[in-house]
Amino acid sequence: MTQTVKERVIAILAEQAVMDVGDIRQEDTLEDLGLDSLGLVESIFAIEEAFDIAVPFNANAPDASDFDISSVAAIIAAVEGLVAQAKAA
Repeated sequence: MTQTVKERVIAILAEQAVMDVGDIRQEDTLEDLGLDSLGLVESIFAIEEAFDIAVPFNANAPDASDFDISSVAAIIAAVEGLVAQAKAA
């Protein structure tokens, strides 16, 4: 069975946060998940690898990034957009 983008992103975040997938909520922030900057970077790398996309995220200036990391839902939406762009290219 093929996972949706949402399911794969949640699975990646759960793995990085050492949590069960079922414990992650759409409204959770990275802080809620206990992910620090290293966990975020590792999550970004895992997302890029899983979806074969380039995430426009600068770890040195996360607030200046075009990649919204404000919540799990925002990350899912951003990844869905990047996946759609990659398929259209």
